[in-house]
Amino acid sequence: MLIAAHATETAHPVPPSFAETGREMRILHIITRLIVGGAQENTLLTCFGQQHTPGMKVTLLAGIDNGPEGNLHDRVFQSGLDFHLMKELVRPIVPITDAIALAKLTRFIRRGCFDVVHTHSSKAGILGRLAAHAARTPVVVHTLHSLVFGDHATRRQNALYIPLKRMCAPLSHALISVCDATKNGAIAARIGRPEQHSTIFSGFHIDAFLRVRDELSVAEAKRRIGLAPEHLVVGKVARLFLQKGHDHFIDATKRIAKAEPRARFLLVGDGILRQELEQRTQALGLRDRFVFAGLVAPHEVPALMQAMDVVVHTSIREGLARVIPQAAAVGKPVVGFALDGTPEAIKDGVSGFLARPYDAADVAEKVLRILDNEPRRLEMGEAGRKFAAANFPVEVMVSRINQLYYRLASEVRAKG
Repeated sequence: MLIAAHATETAHPVPPSFAETGREMRILHIITRLIVGGAQENTLLTCFGQQHTPGMKVTLLAGIDNGPEGNLHDRVFQSGLDFHLMKELVRPIVPITDAIALAKLTRFIRRGCFDVVHTHSSKAGILGRLAAHAARTPVVVHTLHSLVFGDHATRRQNALYIPLKRMCAPLSHALISVCDATKNGAIAARIGRPEQHSTIFSGFHIDAFLRVRDELSVAEAKRRIGLAPEHLVVGKVARLFLQKGHDHFIDATKRIAKAEPRARFLLVGDGILRQELEQRTQALGLRDRFVFAGLVAPHEVPALMQAMDVVVHTSIREGLARVIPQAAAVGKPVVGFALDGTPEAIKDGVSGFLARPYDAADVAEKVLRILDNEPRRLEMGEAGRKFAAANFPVEVMVSRINQLYYRLASEVRAKG
């Protein structure tokens, strides 16, 4: 059934304007930085999928950011994708540098004669859309991977980003959100017209996550990270940064550890909080119950998730974190804050539990309810696998984005 669904999603003709001339649709993706992260992975998988779509020629342009998360540059170079780095495209607001980046982007887009410019992340979304408009690009698309404004942001940030995003929205033919919560938040903030918006879940290569349980037992996965089969592992996969909510996770582990002697905790990811988090677990007397896996290659993630009995997602700002459907595909229940797109990926009481936002005690209580009931764990895991398999294959995401391009290109052609 899943294979048939993929075939239906991917079988779409090139629009008449390109089929008649026999030329490829030229697409440029622009992103501020290619660090290890969900928005970046989404962008790369879109590029790679389109790279292998007949009738499409794809270029990726990124800024440079050598942060502690690690970057994905080698992965792109090895793929053979047409890839360009622009040192002036930086995340912070630096007026002179930003002006240079805008001028260089405009020249680059004009030279490339792109049919579609697709921007990702806030800075690239602003400068990239301004440049695409100046270069008279036929189709401009922007993806909202999350909302940089809202209750979590400072008053200054909201005062800056909301007007900028409103300003750039008319320069976009379409705005893609990775979840309905992001889309609805943007519409509520009067960013673009409702008809400009659509939701396309952020897909990933799901097969490795679906099949890991057939290749690796839970007991062996635990042994590989130095734990015993009888341990009950509560895991979190995320960069070690403030917005990922590791402080809430550790607050929850205090309660879980006290109630469940077999509980162990696995953190996958690296970042600026690594030392602070290690020191905190030491101060709580929990250091020997934690495993810090650090930064791992993407292909190692399924095996680490297989070692987990419950996956916890406590980010305080996210669109729809891919770790949730990834964990579900492995067959693991997920406990997450009822924020942003998380309620769209966790069916409360069916594939996991939704916890009250910022409430570590509620997270702990929900985790313990799963740990205490093995049949419930297995049942929730199966429900999550079915949902992930139907909604998050990368082929589905790429096909839906391509359909959007084709529709927009046809509409532009019809308008003359």
